[in-house]
Amino acid sequence: MIETIEPIGKRVLIRKDDDRKVTKVGIHLPDKIEIPTLTGRVVAVSAEIEADSNYPIRQYDKVLFNPKHGIPVDFEGDNRLFVIPIDDIVAVFRRDPLRGDSVDEGQREGGGPA
Repeated sequence: MIETIEPIGKRVLIRKDDDRKVTKVGIHLPDKIEIPTLTGRVVAVSAEIEADSNYPIRQYDKVLFNPKHGIPVDFEGDNRLFVIPIDDIVAVFRRDPLRGDSVDEGQREGGGPA
């Protein structure tokens, strides 16, 4: 039997991206130091959010979020899943179809989250 998680109310389930251990200029950080990441992929969206056209959030979107009110979900043992209120999502990364480039290097390949 497969377990799934479905957010209730105005919430989404996000898989937080890994914290980086290398800076943009290539400096490797010690194991105890990481650059905190506040981005992740939307794994699931509540039915209330899906039905509301005021929220342009869909499954597999890459988002920038405030983790302050996030609830960690110990579902897969990696502690990277969080239920986040929709109001704590502050931005969605989108491709610019006119330019053909992307602000997100890890766009969904094969239809699944990165």
